[in-house]
Amino acid sequence: MATLQIRIDDTLKSEADALFASLGLDTTTAVRIFLNAAVENAGIPFSVQHRALPASLQEAIYDSRYRKNLNGPYDTAEAAVSSMLEE
Repeated sequence: MATLQIRIDDTLKSEADALFASLGLDTTTAVRIFLNAAVENAGIPFSVQHRALPASLQEAIYDSRYRKNLNGPYDTAEAAVSSMLEE
């Protein structure tokens, strides 16, 4: 039997362990399931692609990156919340 050793971020490992435990699996079994599915499908057993973001989200990302159409700064938290609730 072979051993597979990988390095991953500690947070990712903890989150994956918790997820798999909630499904009644350990991480080793989950990885084994993934590898079996990959072999059976002759490829990655799920779609690997860029997610299309909604146009409104793409616009908001652009605006935040290039500091366009931003509001504020605000003097109080109440003023910031009030601005967010405006139509």
